[in-house]
Amino acid sequence: MSDIKMTPEVLWAQRSSSSDAAKNYIILTIMVPDVAKDSMQLDLKPTSLVFTGRSTSKNTTYHLELEFYSEIDVENSKTNQTARDIEMILRKKEMKEEYWPRLLKESKRVHYLKTDFDKWVDEDEQDAVADDADNMGAGAGGMPGMGGGDGGFGGIDFSKLGAGAGGMGGMGGMEDMMKGMGGMGGMGGGEDDDDADEDDEDMPELEDEASSSKTGGASAATIPKVEEISEAAAKGEASDPLPATTGNPKIEEVS
Repeated sequence: MSDIKMTPEVLWAQRSSSSDAAKNYIILTIMVPDVAKDSMQLDLKPTSLVFTGRSTSKNTTYHLELEFYSEIDVENSKTNQTARDIEMILRKKEMKEEYWPRLLKESKRVHYLKTDFDKWVDEDEQDAVADDADNMGAGAGGMPGMGGGDGGFGGIDFSKLGAGAGGMGGMGGMEDMMKGMGGMGGMGGGEDDDDADEDDEDMPELEDEASSSKTGGASAATIPKVEEISEAAAKGEASDPLPATTGNPKIEEVS
């Protein structure tokens, strides 16, 4: 039983120039994964391309035949094979500003041929995009647009953002900053500490403290001595009760 051959998917885009041959080409991608080079046949001619190759991962043999709209400069064309496809830059032989109206000679539509929108640009926007012919086969080494060697972090030097957790190196000025935040509620510091001390001084004394200070501060002369009261009672001069004294214990009556 003969091996069945399948037509692979083909993507294409193009560039054009009437003055620079290096910018006048077709970008062709044949979507065939894991095709061994020793089992691949690629025959590129000025007006056509024939490809045959077997995918080991798909267990499928692919076959493709293309007849171009116009001629190709075979000697100045490039081919690059990857694990997932075959990429080709086909130099157009005739230099013109206008695009080819289509890739194939015949105008009929084929199901396997599609526009490569990731690489396609309009004729009037060609100068504003990168040259795919120069980038083909470069791989991910350069990764244009990734920010260069700093990994896209804008050149930040992370070694200056802390010399260890203990001393919090690189955080100099933190103490001054905290002092400047003294006016924020709950942060303390600054004039708030002085105001707190003044408030403590202005607070009224507690009732027990007030009574104690008044009693302790009374003059000993205002409290009659027990001896004098006893002598007065003996002479009959103590007919009136003793004057009340705030905060003093009662004196036992003298018999």
